[in-house]
Amino acid sequence: MKIVGFEDIANLKISPRVCYEWTERMIADKAAAFLPAKTHMNLPGNVFCNVMPGIIDTPYGKMGGVKVVTRYPERRPSLDSKILLFDAQTGEFLSLMDGNWITAYRTGAVAVHSILTFAKKNFTTLGFIGLGNVSRTTMLILASMITDRKLVVKLLRYKDQAEDFADRFKDFDNIEFRIVDSVEECIKGSEVVVSGATYFEDDIARDDWFDEGVLVVPIHTRGFTNCDLFFDKVFADDTGHVQDFKNFSRFKSFAEVCDVVCNRAPGRESDRERILAYNIGVSIHDINYAVHIYHLLLQDQQAFSKLTDSNMKEPVEKFWV
Repeated sequence: MKIVGFEDIANLKISPRVCYEWTERMIADKAAAFLPAKTHMNLPGNVFCNVMPGIIDTPYGKMGGVKVVTRYPERRPSLDSKILLFDAQTGEFLSLMDGNWITAYRTGAVAVHSILTFAKKNFTTLGFIGLGNVSRTTMLILASMITDRKLVVKLLRYKDQAEDFADRFKDFDNIEFRIVDSVEECIKGSEVVVSGATYFEDDIARDDWFDEGVLVVPIHTRGFTNCDLFFDKVFADDTGHVQDFKNFSRFKSFAEVCDVVCNRAPGRESDRERILAYNIGVSIHDINYAVHIYHLLLQDQQAFSKLTDSNMKEPVEKFWV
């Protein structure tokens, strides 16, 4: 079994467009995947541990994986994850892989997929709240996918993060950044609102701040439960992961994103609809990325040979105690 670290993945220099293509394909193929609901364990001090299994069909056969992601607020960075990849046809464990690069890029790609699927046609104005790594991957992939028009992106000021965020993308000619000082300024007038903040104790915006036609993508789901009650449509990546939301039964309209993509449910039907996209984050995307990354590494025998072999010394006898 190979150990694949963060730098091993980062050194592959996988393009934003490839990330989007991997994500787009997995969303379309979701119905064929085996996707149990994640196990979510809350611990004191806003600490959590999520265990996320899944099995998917890939060009390399049926593959499975288990992702474990933890959040410890005092840790830097607070989020960390690992992915155990195995061949679901033989049971062979292939890799224990760092999940941080994968999590950031697949989450950003899923957010961009929702934006391109559910936002008003030819939107130009976005508001970004929470400017960490996932917001950066979202911006990177979005800017790489939309090259036919300029995007005006409002960044909610927090410490020096807005300035750092704008500097990160200073070489993108198709983005104009505007730094704002309040949530109201960030949301009002935005056709798309993206929240990459990992924690809000309560909702952060009044109902009347959301314009007609707005799309809200709360990547970590918090802060926008008031929108559940008056937005025209709610979409999510998986029903099982949102059906316990306190307002689920009160959504005006609900469907999975894959059903829209596969023409089993309507998406946006007018530029007046307010739409909410809850992409909780499902393991099949992590597993899909891990499979592609594993085989990219496998193609480079020199790089693959440098990966650490971990001999777990599993029992060979049926009764070993």
